[in-house]
Amino acid sequence: MEDMINSFEGGREVKKRKDTITGILFSLPAILGFLCFALGPMVVSFILGFTDYSISGSATFCGLDNYKKMFTGGDVFFFKALSVTIFFAFLNVAVCMITGFLIALLLNSKMIKRKAALRAIFYIPTIIPYVATAMIFMWMMSPDFGLFNILLKQIGLEGSKWIYDEKTVLPSLLFITAWTAGNVMVVFLAGLQGVPGNLYEAVEIDGGGFIRKFQYVTLPMMTPIIFFNGLMFLIASMQGFMPAAVITQGGPNNATLFYTYYMYKQAFEFSNLGYASALGWVLFLVIAILAAIIFKTSKYWVFYSDEG
Repeated sequence: MEDMINSFEGGREVKKRKDTITGILFSLPAILGFLCFALGPMVVSFILGFTDYSISGSATFCGLDNYKKMFTGGDVFFFKALSVTIFFAFLNVAVCMITGFLIALLLNSKMIKRKAALRAIFYIPTIIPYVATAMIFMWMMSPDFGLFNILLKQIGLEGSKWIYDEKTVLPSLLFITAWTAGNVMVVFLAGLQGVPGNLYEAVEIDGGGFIRKFQYVTLPMMTPIIFFNGLMFLIASMQGFMPAAVITQGGPNNATLFYTYYMYKQAFEFSNLGYASALGWVLFLVIAILAAIIFKTSKYWVFYSDEG
C-alpha cells in the first residue's frame, strides 16, 4: 500500500512538472516578445538617456546633462511640448468619455430600434485608418473650400480657420478624436448592459424617473468603467502622436507640439537619440505620477458592488 501511495504521489509530481513546462512553453512567445520588444528597448533607452548619442556617431557618456537641459531652460520646447500634451490629454479624455458615454446611453435605451446597426455605424470610424480619417477632416476643415465653413456660411455664421489657426487647432483636433470614440462607447455599453434591472425597478417604485435612475443607479454602477476608460484613455492621449504627425506637424506656432512628436523630431530629424531617450523616460515618469494620483483618489468616487 505504501508503495502504491508513493507511486501515486510520484506520478502526480511528474504530471505537475509536465504541466508547468507546457505552460512555460505556451507563454514563451509572449515572454520573448516582452523581453525583446519592451523590456530590452526600455533598458537600452534608459542607458542612452545618459549619453550624447546620434545615429551617425558613437555614444558619449554625459551624465545628467540631458535632464539638466530639459529642466534648466536649455531646451525651450520641452515645457511647451509637455504643457500642450497634458492640456490636450485631459481635454481629450473629457470629450471622448462624455461622447462615448452619451452614445452608449442612447444605444442602451429601449426606445431605440435597430440597435445592432447603430452600434456598427458608431464603431466603424474607430477601425478606419487614422490617416484616411485625417485626410477627410483636413479637407472638410479647409478655410477656403471646406465643408464645415460652407455649412457655417449657409446659416449666416463666419467661417473658421480650424486646424490652421493657433487658437482653434486644439478644439479641431478634439472634434476629430471624438469622432473615433467608438471603442470607448463599446466598453461603456457593455457596462450599462451589466447593471441589474431590479435596481431601476426599485427607483421606479419610489417614484423616481430617468434623472433619479441615472443619479442613484447608472452613474454609481458605472464608476469602475469610467475609472478604467479614463485611465487607459489618459495614458493613450499622453502618448498621442498621429494628430501632430499627420495633420499639423506640430503647428501652427507649436500649438500642437505633442510630446511624442517632439521626441520623434529629436531622434530622427535632429539625430539626438540620447536626448530623445531621456525625454521618453521623463514622459514615463509623468504618466506614472498621473496614474498614481488617479488610483489614489479613486477610493473616493469609484463604487464597487461587492463593497459593504
